[in-house]
Amino acid sequence: MKFRAAWQILFLSIFLGYMFFWAMLPTKTYKNIWTPKFTKHLKSTYFLEQSTNLLLFSFPLMLVAALGCVYLHLQKKSDSESSKSHFDFLRRPAVVMAPLGIVSVLELAFAAMFIALLIWSLANYLYVSFEHLHMHTPGETVRQAKFRSVSLRLGYIGNTCMAFLFFPVTRGSSILPLIGLKSESSIKYHIWLGHISTVLFAIHSIGFVIYWWAMTDQMILMVEWSSTYLSNLAGVIAFVISLLMWGTSFDRVRRKMFELFFYTHHLYILYVFFYMFHVGVAYLCLILPGIFLFIIDRYLRFLQSRHSTRLVSTRLLPNSTMELTFAKNPGLVYNPTSTLFVHIPSVCRLQWHPFTVSSSSNLDTDKLSVVIKSQGSWTQKLHKQLSTSLDHLQVSTEGPYEPASFHFLSRESLVMISGGSGITPFISIIREIIFRSTQSNKKVPKVLLVSAFKNTTDLTMLDLLLPLSGIPTDISKLQIQIEAYVTQEHERPLKDSKNQIQTKLFKPNPSDSPISAVLGENSWLWLGAIISSSFVMFLLLLGFVTRYQIYPVEQRKENYHYSYKILWDMFLVCASIFVATSAVFLWQKRQISADQKQIKNVDFHTPTKMSTSSWLSPSDRELESLPCQSLVQSTNVHYGARPDLKRILAECKGSDVGVLVSGPKSMRHEVAKMCSAGSAKNLYFESISFNW
Repeated sequence: MKFRAAWQILFLSIFLGYMFFWAMLPTKTYKNIWTPKFTKHLKSTYFLEQSTNLLLFSFPLMLVAALGCVYLHLQKKSDSESSKSHFDFLRRPAVVMAPLGIVSVLELAFAAMFIALLIWSLANYLYVSFEHLHMHTPGETVRQAKFRSVSLRLGYIGNTCMAFLFFPVTRGSSILPLIGLKSESSIKYHIWLGHISTVLFAIHSIGFVIYWWAMTDQMILMVEWSSTYLSNLAGVIAFVISLLMWGTSFDRVRRKMFELFFYTHHLYILYVFFYMFHVGVAYLCLILPGIFLFIIDRYLRFLQSRHSTRLVSTRLLPNSTMELTFAKNPGLVYNPTSTLFVHIPSVCRLQWHPFTVSSSSNLDTDKLSVVIKSQGSWTQKLHKQLSTSLDHLQVSTEGPYEPASFHFLSRESLVMISGGSGITPFISIIREIIFRSTQSNKKVPKVLLVSAFKNTTDLTMLDLLLPLSGIPTDISKLQIQIEAYVTQEHERPLKDSKNQIQTKLFKPNPSDSPISAVLGENSWLWLGAIISSSFVMFLLLLGFVTRYQIYPVEQRKENYHYSYKILWDMFLVCASIFVATSAVFLWQKRQISADQKQIKNVDFHTPTKMSTSSWLSPSDRELESLPCQSLVQSTNVHYGARPDLKRILAECKGSDVGVLVSGPKSMRHEVAKMCSAGSAKNLYFESISFNW
């Protein structure tokens, strides 16, 4: 895309300026010199105490988010592929250890800079505070005043973490693709920020309890809801809610009691509500961009999920794996390893679960598939339902959400290492490579797929490498070698009649719709319109309310209840987002509905039958297609052995080898350590994880 460097310089300049003000915020210079000047020139009757922070801390990121949508739209229209970068070394694993997981050089650098910002901010806050200690009660000692100051400033540092907490979980954000974040990294950052902020707020809260109870005998202040300043009671409520969310978010609790984690984490709505009452309108502006963009994304997800999605067919594998195939708008294009969130009310009315898309939007133009392994209570209930004579299943979906890039397709060769159901994201990559191999102007990497399975029945996962229909007949340009390892069986078992793949066709329902982009084909442009229009609307409404509702009261030297200011801010944010988003969604819905009517009239010819796996009994039946025959002949199955990953990677020749790994944590960590070694400079590692 033309002028890409200019766009990137613009975004970098705005972001550096934004972070510069964060670094200066706790300093003596900002408080004593800059703040009076900002107040003199920026404070107005339209925004009062929010003026400065709106300009310095809210506006820059909202501008980046809006302009980022334009940039991503132009990038998508240019049809330019992600290519190799001179900064690929920054993606190399730098730290591989629990509980941090796999941390790249770039991630480590950003984490170090963020920790440095927190330490710098705390040191400067305390330096400025200790220089001019304020005694809040008669007879208060210097030690007590310093103790209170430390507790208060730790809350300020926690608010810094809150400013970035919601960005990683804003699925449709334009900011995440700009900085190259993928789903796994995004969730990882959210977890890190959540832990840090909760620890800081815990120390902040416990510190004030000690100060009020043991030092100054003012425990009554803990339940105070002031009309002229911040609400301490709101802070207590927010802290209790945060402890409930935090306690259920730890790895062991989350995995063993996912439902408890899932439902408890939705208390974030109440947490943010009371948190805002505790921090006040000025500090609310510091964290506003993340919350603003998250609410837009959440409301769009809500609108998309209100429609039932047409489920076309399912393939049930002998190892309790399911492939669900949905109807898709042909105009919906997505990248390999995208994620689709699925909700099935008959299984659970509230839960949504993310699954990696296994189809290619180029190879499967009118269908989208996800692969689901039956291993938890939700998936087991789903498998049980699909195993019956069910002819229709109500499903809602959100997404698909694309990865930040798919630069691995530009490598000279790819080594894809999977364990068990970890092969799922590689299915979409291989299907995309199959499509590209049929294009005269496309270069495709040489592929080595190394998959480890427990049992022979798991080999049926390889049958999903090809879609049910639309397979190109000529894939001669495809260079692929599959090494499959069955670790818990030492020889091929006798033919088992149960090793059948069941393909089921579902009856269409007039109320079901194909999966479409929530904002149509030009979704990035429309998202940019929503972000910019809703934020401008918020500023206009806030200015109007402040000037004609709040300012006249304070001008008369009367008290305007401080909590009402917070309520106005929250209401205007939600109202602006609701109006702008609903208007754009309804405008786009007409075009999407017209496209969907045409798609509903298309008949999907999907067979309903039982078939034997090509990989379990390749000699017992005639292979259905040349591509299937080609893949089977390119496969070596090893029984009673585990892949020697060190040897496999050492034998990889060439200067540009992409190494993708998906599977158990131990496997991902083992491969990451190998690729981070100094002798593996030709290996470019990337991890794909289902578990966060």
